[in-house]
Amino acid sequence: MNKQQAKERIEKLKEEVNHHRYLYHVMDRQEISDAALDSLKNELFKLEQEYPDLITPDSPTQRVAGEALAKFIKVEHDQPMLSLNDAFSRQDMEDWEGRIKRIMPEVEFNYYCELKMDGLAMSLIYQDGSFLRGATRGDGRVGEDVTQNLKTIEAIPLRLREPESAELKNIGLSEQSIGKILAQVRNGLIELRGEAIITLETFRRLNEKYQKEGKPLLANPRNAAAGSIRQLDPQVAAERKLDFHVYAIMTDFGLDNHEQEHKLAELLGFKVLKQNKFCNNLDEAIAFHDYWEKHKKGVPFEFDGVVVLVNDTKLWPTLGVVGKAPRYAMAFKFAAEQVTTKLNDIIWQIGRTGILTPTAVLEPVRVGGVTVSRATLHNMDEIERLHLRIGDTVILERAGDVIPKIIQVLPGLRTGQERTVEVPKVCPVCESAVVRVEGEVAFRCTNRQCYAANLRSLSHWTSKVAMDIPGLGPKIVEQLVREGLVRDPADFYSLTVDDLLPLERFAQKSAENTIASIKEKKKIPLSRLFVALGIRHVGEETAVLLAKQFAVFDGQFSIIDLIEKFNNTTLEELQSLPDVGPIVGKSIYDWFHAGHNIDLLKKLDKHGLKFIAQQPGIGSEKQKLEGKTFVLTGTLEGLTRDEAKAKIRELGGKISSSVSKKTDYVIAGAEAGSKLDEAQRLGVKIINEEEFGKMIE
Repeated sequence: MNKQQAKERIEKLKEEVNHHRYLYHVMDRQEISDAALDSLKNELFKLEQEYPDLITPDSPTQRVAGEALAKFIKVEHDQPMLSLNDAFSRQDMEDWEGRIKRIMPEVEFNYYCELKMDGLAMSLIYQDGSFLRGATRGDGRVGEDVTQNLKTIEAIPLRLREPESAELKNIGLSEQSIGKILAQVRNGLIELRGEAIITLETFRRLNEKYQKEGKPLLANPRNAAAGSIRQLDPQVAAERKLDFHVYAIMTDFGLDNHEQEHKLAELLGFKVLKQNKFCNNLDEAIAFHDYWEKHKKGVPFEFDGVVVLVNDTKLWPTLGVVGKAPRYAMAFKFAAEQVTTKLNDIIWQIGRTGILTPTAVLEPVRVGGVTVSRATLHNMDEIERLHLRIGDTVILERAGDVIPKIIQVLPGLRTGQERTVEVPKVCPVCESAVVRVEGEVAFRCTNRQCYAANLRSLSHWTSKVAMDIPGLGPKIVEQLVREGLVRDPADFYSLTVDDLLPLERFAQKSAENTIASIKEKKKIPLSRLFVALGIRHVGEETAVLLAKQFAVFDGQFSIIDLIEKFNNTTLEELQSLPDVGPIVGKSIYDWFHAGHNIDLLKKLDKHGLKFIAQQPGIGSEKQKLEGKTFVLTGTLEGLTRDEAKAKIRELGGKISSSVSKKTDYVIAGAEAGSKLDEAQRLGVKIINEEEFGKMIE
């Protein structure tokens, strides 16, 4: 066989292998056996090895190729990969339809409903019919190039199938659309989006294999899929046997509706979900949701709801986007998953203020896509409310990414061997006495130097919300405590490079950088000190308020100045401050009148800590947000949350952690959560980051 004959044979083999890939992965049928298909692939591989210059990127032999990558390259999406707002009830869905009908009152909406796969959203780009690039969603605008790993997925064609004109006519496409599609497949760019998943059966087989080999087990199918896609070695991704389904075509072919996108994707060689369905109205869409909620176990992959989209894609531009979510689509989630398991024990954790918090130790159980063995119980009152005993069978609930929670006890399953829960009389860490906090449900270790409490307090001091000292994360702080280098926050400021060099994780450069970071943070806003001190009931907003009340407005001031100010402030004056009140005021007063706390402040002063005054803005321009309350949800792109909060405060506004009728604005970033839903329910004004930017200009 000469080279020309080999070239012709290679092209024929590629077409034949791709044909059978399409039949197997898209049409769910086979014309030849697996062994026969393997034989064709083997012949193709041998010919390409003989004539390596005839190897093309879209050859079936190139699904796993190349060396492991050092890192992924960032990729900017031509069109943002949007997130979806969530609905949890019929009322939520009716409210959504009501909102879009107010925008287009003359339209009778129909919908296309899809199972909401629990995998990883991907963008695929094809150039002249060949697979050019695949990228993760990332932050919606910029993702990572994971082309090599996506090539290992058999359900992703390396070359698009060119549909027949008759096939395109059969799905209701116009002659103009047909011409454009065929031209783009042959010569142009086409973008599709879909979900990479690991099926339940593949997940089970992989874990059986890893268990036999003594390797760590995969946590759940979604994490396994995400982890596989982000492997730098494509050989690892290939081993995971991922699957892929398309849910959108981004290239504008002039299609009439979203249902046609799915039919076209199938003709181009992709898998689409057979369960997806056109629905004439919202009642049918809700019935689709309810059916699949009851029949989840019959589907070979995990999914947590259905996506309901306005089917007429020509209406989408008018309906538009709010924040990072389209108005024309809603993720209708299934009810929270619940399972039963056994409460084996209760352990008591020590918080940074010495408060004891009970944690349930459970018989490991799978719920909401993860294996759970612990659940918080908040406090003793919660235990008594549930009538909980060690050894009880309990109902555990986990909705989405929410922390698992025990919601009910099944007393009818008790055997008589169960034990009542008692608060420890001594601290489980330092064995000091435990007392109940007067007027509260909390119990506290009486030892202010309790190791666990002190460790958490020190880690809090260096954290982003407090002093924000890079290089001093929880593990490093624990090492410093264990080595006796740090006993209280003031000790951080006496550390030297020589102190750090003998420790794990430190070389000369990292030690120098850490010491430099500590020195840089000797001059900080006063509000950060109030947060870092860990005063009970004092969060970020109260800290900002105190900073404005107690700062000396001459650029910067010392801790001694601060001590003097609090000495001259009465309890009644503190309690009368706006948004403080009796309980918070007393907590602040007690802290600044405790001898050991004053000793710490004086020690910090000796290390040269200075505080920048946070003076309230003066004049109408700086007070344009006066009296307005904001709630932030989701991820912002141009600003960090701390920067956005600082700007709001600078202009006289307030920040709340929860949405209520008193909220003036909700700033919705990417992947906004339940706060956005609550704002929509209450009719609170929702703005995106761009609108917020104009507001603070």
